[in-house]
Amino acid sequence: MAELQTDVLVVGGGLGGVAAALAAARLGHRVVLTEPTDWLGGQLTAQAVPPDEHQWIETPHTAAGYADLRRRVRDYYRRNYPLTPAAAADPLLDPGLGIVSRFCHEPRVAVAVLDELLAPLRAAGRLTVLLEHAPVAAHTSGDEVDAVTLRDGRTGTDVTVSASYVLDATEFGDLLELAGVEHVIGAEGQDATGEPHAPAVTDPFDQQAVSWCFALDHRPGEDHTVDRPAGYDHWRRTVAPFWPGPQLSWRDVVPITLREREWRLFEANPGAEAPFSLWRFRRVLARKQLTGVDSDVTVVNWPQIDYWERPLLGVGPDEQSAALAASRDLSLSFLHWMQTEAPRPDGGTGYPGLRLRPDVTGTADGLAKSAYVRESRRIRAEFTVLEQHVGVDARPDGAGSEVFADSVGLGRYRIDLHPSTAGRTYVDIEAYPFQIPLGALIPQRVDNLLPANKNIGTTHITNGCYRLHPVEWSIGEAAGALAAFCLSHGLPPRKVRSNQTHLADFQRLLTGTLGVTLAWPDEIRTHRD
Repeated sequence: MAELQTDVLVVGGGLGGVAAALAAARLGHRVVLTEPTDWLGGQLTAQAVPPDEHQWIETPHTAAGYADLRRRVRDYYRRNYPLTPAAAADPLLDPGLGIVSRFCHEPRVAVAVLDELLAPLRAAGRLTVLLEHAPVAAHTSGDEVDAVTLRDGRTGTDVTVSASYVLDATEFGDLLELAGVEHVIGAEGQDATGEPHAPAVTDPFDQQAVSWCFALDHRPGEDHTVDRPAGYDHWRRTVAPFWPGPQLSWRDVVPITLREREWRLFEANPGAEAPFSLWRFRRVLARKQLTGVDSDVTVVNWPQIDYWERPLLGVGPDEQSAALAASRDLSLSFLHWMQTEAPRPDGGTGYPGLRLRPDVTGTADGLAKSAYVRESRRIRAEFTVLEQHVGVDARPDGAGSEVFADSVGLGRYRIDLHPSTAGRTYVDIEAYPFQIPLGALIPQRVDNLLPANKNIGTTHITNGCYRLHPVEWSIGEAAGALAAFCLSHGLPPRKVRSNQTHLADFQRLLTGTLGVTLAWPDEIRTHRD
């Protein structure tokens, strides 16, 4: 078995993991970054989810590192794509002109940009990246994680990496289980948290749906119909307890109001609560932005592919694998339905010209490399963010979000929970722009493991607004910077938080060296949609 030693080990190469590795390495420490797929970027790339962002993302309130990532993506398009003159000149270039965000782009472009970001640190020998390596064991002594063993998915060989600090940036919080770190899965009950929108009682198997995304273009007059999936008949007749009709249909409910709506693929249907087309929802390449391109490219991350039948956490590996396989089957079933049976406004059925784009997702079959994960294991933290800290309905009228003296970054998104494996419907409620408290990044017991993804001290409810792309970046950046600060000053993380002088020094490092903003202006902190 091979062995490596480093200052900081970051397990998981999503946005949080990349931000953590960048921060720790830029602050002078040796870093090993691992990733189970062959693409860095997590939800932005391997999961093929265009960024979900807020209305202040283009302002100086955005962390400098995340703003730099977005700027580099735009520059990549300007250097390499046949943009129209108007698109090339637009300082806020949006390649996809999608609905979900002010900035929708292809996952493979983000992969190239992330590789470019890391290249100087790799050349300097401060960063080692191990792609296609997944954690299989954690080695602990007392309240510390000494090392993690990872398996190379290509060769089957193992490597054990020992480190002073270990950051869990995995999509499911895998190290929390492997290292025996106290954590929570599923939904806390109102009896535990008092959150108004929590279920009455705790249910660890009440977990948000996952989605296996895929990319499409449309070639009218051609036939690109995929084979009928094994579970097609099941999904054709399945009616979820929270939907008005079968899973394979254009009908679902509006997440906020739960009123029934009916989508159309290429047209808006405003009278039926669908003011834009599904096609435009997460479009990542708009042909009107380019010359010589005859089709848009869109990513299907739509309600119809939310897989909710079985949980993925708290079950055995065989059960998890079966659930993931079923998620893939659902996605392919929905594609087959769109190609063959979906009602069209002209009275016909099916869009056989819908074509999978494996080049966009970097896979052979056109599906994303991995499922889009909305919910992870979460540490039992020194401080847990509750709905009462950020939810509009749970706060005093007009108070805005809770102000955290130990803030390490900012975020903004609605509390957005998709249907769950307990059969619960959407929970989509308003949240104020919020801060990320340092206490949510510090486990109650373990001294040298830090969360760097969706596994911080939130609840099932507040995870719904702390799980999006910019927030994940800021969480990872703060965790990487904290590990570096602790190494440089010989301090444990919990002492940084508990000592006002150390906390102030750390926050100055974040704001001064890394360009992180720690507080919203009051007019934004109290903003309501």
